[in-house]
Amino acid sequence: MAADDSQKPTDSAKYLSEFIGTYLLVLTVGCNVLTGSPVWAVTSIACVLMVMIYACGGISGANFNPAVTLALAINKTLDGNTAGIYICTQLLAGILAGLSYGVTLWEVFNLAPTPGFQWYQAGLAEFIYTFMLCFVVLNVAVAAANQGKQFYGLAIGFVVVAGGYGAGHISGGCFNPAVAFGIDVSSAGIGFGWCFVYTLFEFAGAALAAVLYKAVRPSEGVDDLSEGKKMTASLLSEFLGTYMLVLTVGLNVIGASKAPVFSIAASLMCMIYALGDVSGAHFNPAVTLTILLSSNPSCENKNLQTTNAKVAGQYMAAQFAGGIAAGFTYLFLEAGKSFALQPGAGYSWVQAGVAEVFFTFVLCYTVMCVAVADVKSKALKTYFGLAIGSCVTAGGYAIGAVSGGSLNPAVSFGIAFAHVVNGGGLIYAAAYTVFEFCGAALAAAIFANTHAGEVARSQGSV
Repeated sequence: MAADDSQKPTDSAKYLSEFIGTYLLVLTVGCNVLTGSPVWAVTSIACVLMVMIYACGGISGANFNPAVTLALAINKTLDGNTAGIYICTQLLAGILAGLSYGVTLWEVFNLAPTPGFQWYQAGLAEFIYTFMLCFVVLNVAVAAANQGKQFYGLAIGFVVVAGGYGAGHISGGCFNPAVAFGIDVSSAGIGFGWCFVYTLFEFAGAALAAVLYKAVRPSEGVDDLSEGKKMTASLLSEFLGTYMLVLTVGLNVIGASKAPVFSIAASLMCMIYALGDVSGAHFNPAVTLTILLSSNPSCENKNLQTTNAKVAGQYMAAQFAGGIAAGFTYLFLEAGKSFALQPGAGYSWVQAGVAEVFFTFVLCYTVMCVAVADVKSKALKTYFGLAIGSCVTAGGYAIGAVSGGSLNPAVSFGIAFAHVVNGGGLIYAAAYTVFEFCGAALAAAIFANTHAGEVARSQGSV
């Protein structure tokens, strides 16, 4: 016992770890805003968070964010004293980092909602993506089912890619009180005070993350859980994952993001890693249809089985609800702006339809191969989320100009319902859904041939 205790990080090592990680994060934020590329700035910030999580996770847990620490404290993963010291350390590191880039570059920038947006819009943006960040942390780094899995740093870091490109044009994209205080204190000469407002919304997002973490994982520490509670957790999981995906789509498109497809793909990847072991993380009625048609229960995660039509219907209902709710959310955040789902300028319905069929096929077939099939490759236990998310990167850039690259009926209807307010209709979303379901059916048919042995086993033939 004494030998094991001697190998544990000391308290001073933990506090130093939190200081270094937070300091470098805020320093990277400041340098990117003042000198960085408008295309890659957010990715740079996400990457420094990711690498420091991998570097320091074994020392302090790599919170680097008072909101994350609060969520962990509410979840009782951290005791109150440790959480309080962590938060003070992180805030101090953020402030010193802000002063550091200010002195080094002899330039600062102010913290405030972007011109054209109100405090409540900026606050809601901070609330939602801080929630996403803390929720992903709890699910990939705290949940018992994900202990020992190595995707945690990638999943947490790339929430910044999702939220930074998506909501950065509204609030600046802090999602972290240490970042907010670092920016605000360093620029106190030109205005001060928004850090308190931002922190309030960020802490609220952290609290909601802790509550919904318990809701999607009611079995944590419970040996026997009713089927009804399991299904409720799965449906909430599908709603939340689809909601974050469609919200990120809308914000990137309306905000004219410099890397919209990358951000959307990151949102899907992060939520897949967070909730894959809860519901299977379909977040897409087309994916659910492919799994239903394949009737393949030979997956490691039994929650991925959607071989029952009733269950598939419930999943799809949760996904459509999440997409529509997200559409109205970005409509509010963007002061009533929306956009139409339709073929791109110069392209026909036939071209858009073919594009949606084939790249929805790519997405659904990849899900089947890397997450549902009885794959022996250990690598896919780590990279399944990256593989599925990258299908959005592939399809979004390949056919975005042709069809918009929806690849998901919940995305199609989320966009369409939001645009109804501005005179749009639902007929285009219905047409896109037909194309996307055709792609799903094609994926099931091809999978039945490339993985014939597994399909036979699922049908009791082997």
